Amino acid sequence: MDRTELVTTLRDEQVPDALYDIPGVQDIPVQPDAYYYLRPAVDGGWETGLRERSLDRDTSRFATEDEACRDLLEKLRARPRPPEGGGESVDELLAQGEDLRRWAREEVERALRERPPDETRNGDQER
Repeated sequence: MDRTELVTTLRDEQVPDALYDIPGVQDIPVQPDAYYYLRPAVDGGWETGLRERSLDRDTSRFATEDEACRDLLEKLRARPRPPEGGGESVDELLAQGEDLRRWAREEVERALRERPPDETRNGDQER
């Protein structure tokens, strides 16, 4: 199995593209806090792992691309499945995140406007 065949298999199994990065075949446009990767190793061979908060974790090294592809496929098949209905694209998820941030900001501003005048700055009531 090579990287192109791996991506085809993952898409056939409906594994979201945002969960894995395979340079040159399936690049993540906006990298999330955590995602799986398959890439050529610096010293030759291949490596797979989980990139989480800018750190590589659970890195495995392989002599061949086939071994690395099979390992990543196994890791992605073993992960818990998200609830049904999560077919949003990365752009849709980012738009939802912006909507949530806007809503939260508006709620804080509303709460500050509606605050009783006798509340102190730290939220304690004057006595």
